[in-house]
Amino acid sequence: MPADEAEELSPAARRLYAYAVERHAFDTAEATEALGVRAAAAITELAAAHLLQRAPGGAPDRWTAVAPRAAAARALAPLALLVRETHDEMDRLRGRLEALVPAYEAGTAHRDLSGAGRLELVTDLGAVRGLIAELVAACETELLTSQPGGGRPLETLEESIGRDEQLLARGVRMRTIYQHTARYSRPTAAYVERVTALGAQVRTLGDGLMRMLVFDGHTGLMAVPDRSGAALVVREPNVVHFMTAAFERSWVAAEPFPVTVSPDAARSISDELRQTIVRLLSEGLEDKVIARRLGMSERTCQRHIAEIMRAVGAKSRFQAGYLLAAPPPGSSGAGAGTGAGD
Repeated sequence: MPADEAEELSPAARRLYAYAVERHAFDTAEATEALGVRAAAAITELAAAHLLQRAPGGAPDRWTAVAPRAAAARALAPLALLVRETHDEMDRLRGRLEALVPAYEAGTAHRDLSGAGRLELVTDLGAVRGLIAELVAACETELLTSQPGGGRPLETLEESIGRDEQLLARGVRMRTIYQHTARYSRPTAAYVERVTALGAQVRTLGDGLMRMLVFDGHTGLMAVPDRSGAALVVREPNVVHFMTAAFERSWVAAEPFPVTVSPDAARSISDELRQTIVRLLSEGLEDKVIARRLGMSERTCQRHIAEIMRAVGAKSRFQAGYLLAAPPPGSSGAGAGTGAGD
């Protein structure tokens, strides 16, 4: 039906229709005498809406009313035909596409057997975030997260908190490992306090973390070296099992994340960080590499290194590395290093 026919009838057309249904038939002169000069326009309007039709008998100017349901059937007939034709075309298109299903299923079966498709590189940060949101929403039993790099950015925590609270409210377990330096980040500590109150478990470790997430033990996400914002989606069971096992090893060695850090705990963590720096320094790693591995700023790392160098009396990094790597005097030889008589 044209748009103008689908619009509301005019008041004159409504009056004329009421006039028409009270009579078997009428002509234009009768309608004009009863309703006024607008009767002719109203007749045209009602005829276009299929609410008036020529009266039987052949007189060209005799009209009779048509029941609204009959008028609707006549007005909608072209649309009904169009709908039927559209459905027929949809069925034909569906049939052509569904004919390709066997070929698609055979191809995907071959792809799965070959292992292709179980590793997917996603390089767009927005796509990675959207994928994480989808996986969190679908997670049913447990989410494992390993987040190296110290305290997390405030905007990242704000993006995560609502999603993680919904996850925990569904009864999904959530375990997270940060690095020790995350304890000194107030936003991170506040986030940890909120999620642990809902049942999440959070621990910290000094070094050796890989950035990853594992959902229900069957889908993993891993950070991609030197590709900021990129992630590798892992669905290969053996690789996901390796990721889960690596997480569990780190979890056993990690310590609970306290929402407040006491002086004794701070000293303990500082001593552990110092020992880790000593080990990495003895391996000859650069300041920025050590800082990145421990989740601290390069300036903070350099301050720790300077204190270590003063403690061992070293005047250069090379000398410090040598002194730290060298065994203490008298530690070699039979019976050496037992401490007897000291």
